[in-house]
Amino acid sequence: MKLSVKSAAIVLASSTLVSALLGLFRDRLLNSYYLGTYPTGIDAYTAAFTIPDFMFFILTSGALSVSFIPVFNQRLASGNKKSAWELSSSLLNLFAILTFVTSILIMIFADPLIRYIVSPGLDESGMILAINMTRVIAINPFLFSIATVLTSIQQAVGRFVFYAFAPAIYNVGIIIGITCFTGGINIFGVQIFEGGIMGVALGVILGAIMQLIVSLVGLFGLGMDYNFKINWKNQGFRSILRLLPARSLDQGIDYVNGIVNTNLSSRMGAGAVRSFNQASSLHQMPVNLIGVAISTAFFPKLTEELGNGDKKEFNSTFRQALRTIIWIALPVSIIAFFGRGYVTSFISNIGNNDSNGTIASILGTLCIAIFARSVFHIASRGFYAYQDTKTPFVVSIFAIGLTILLSVWFYFLGWGVDGLGMAQSLGAIVEIVVLMYILQRRSKGELLDKAFWKATFRMLFATAITGCVAFSMTKFIPLMATDNSLVITIPKFLVISAISIIAYLVASYFLNLKEAKPIFAYIKRILFRNAK
Repeated sequence: MKLSVKSAAIVLASSTLVSALLGLFRDRLLNSYYLGTYPTGIDAYTAAFTIPDFMFFILTSGALSVSFIPVFNQRLASGNKKSAWELSSSLLNLFAILTFVTSILIMIFADPLIRYIVSPGLDESGMILAINMTRVIAINPFLFSIATVLTSIQQAVGRFVFYAFAPAIYNVGIIIGITCFTGGINIFGVQIFEGGIMGVALGVILGAIMQLIVSLVGLFGLGMDYNFKINWKNQGFRSILRLLPARSLDQGIDYVNGIVNTNLSSRMGAGAVRSFNQASSLHQMPVNLIGVAISTAFFPKLTEELGNGDKKEFNSTFRQALRTIIWIALPVSIIAFFGRGYVTSFISNIGNNDSNGTIASILGTLCIAIFARSVFHIASRGFYAYQDTKTPFVVSIFAIGLTILLSVWFYFLGWGVDGLGMAQSLGAIVEIVVLMYILQRRSKGELLDKAFWKATFRMLFATAITGCVAFSMTKFIPLMATDNSLVITIPKFLVISAISIIAYLVASYFLNLKEAKPIFAYIKRILFRNAK
């Protein structure tokens, strides 16, 4: 059954929330085990993901979904199912071969990659551990690429459930690794694995396999006609191959920024790599819940409207998606800024206030990036709907280059890991400004009309009111040094967030923002359902 845009957005946001909560639990377990007691080990574990993730992002990831879906949908819309399934099989086989070879190469060259590029600042014991774990995790690009092709097929036809919940299953695998494998593996009295933090790496592989299984289950009923060959003559396949390089390089250039951050933070003392990684993960969660979920749900509709040549309807749908993202991302960013200490306690409440304070401080510098990167996802899809992957790529090169220069500059200024966060936010703002300017010029000023800009300024005013309320609430309900339990910190954060959100909704209502009206209409129906 094909879901509506609204239903798809709800499914994606809900599943992303589930995955995020599992991710919080996963990170809390990891940090409680290692961040306070073995920071070198957890830095090595964090660094071990860098190269495998980089190769997955540059070869597959978002590059596939935004290039594959428009072309695949065109084949289905024209009734050419044979070509659509040939296209799917060819992509699946090509990516499986490419990533399998890549995984082997990562295993072979893990030593120089970690030692000289990723984390040269680690001590020798951390270096060796990072190299060994990289070789274990190196199989991930192969497993992930197959799962991504399968879920992209489901996404293209409007089946979002299995696509949405696959990442949550991946987190379950890692949690199993933390809780079951770190103590060693014993079969019939024989110790086949001694355990330790390397057990978490085994959990990563288990999670990737479980995610692939879920992706396979999601294919049932679609009637996919798989062929074990690459059909180079398929026009859709060749079209995607022409679109892929720019988007793949765009993804790769973006991840180069992550490699630079890992390299620089590895020189800032034990635990710095993990602290920056954790703050970055925390800021990415609302981006996934808002920007990724909403833009992913709207993307098939945007491509369909352009495929029908209806640019006016495309502009209207794009504005709707953009306004929704801005309206949600602004208050979330401001609440995250004032509540950063509470949020950090969810994943790093280990009695190590220095680590918690570092993560919270970095998160504060990344709050602007929460808003900017949420907007980025719909802005970039505006180009992808036109099958234009080159423009976002060029803009990303400029923005990432600027971010890297700022990161290095702030490092030499001695600003520490906070400087890395500041560079991320500044680069993200520049990127969305440039992308939206180009989209506006391309539409001859019709994409973002006066009503949009007036609404945006009203949203900013409502956000300012929300910020005042959130700040006041953090003073009224302070985070104490003795708050070492989620039973204490979560209720405090929920109260602060709830009151701040209520203030935002009320401000939005009186500022006549249409996004707030359905919420108040729904509340009114509930409260006065039985009134005559």
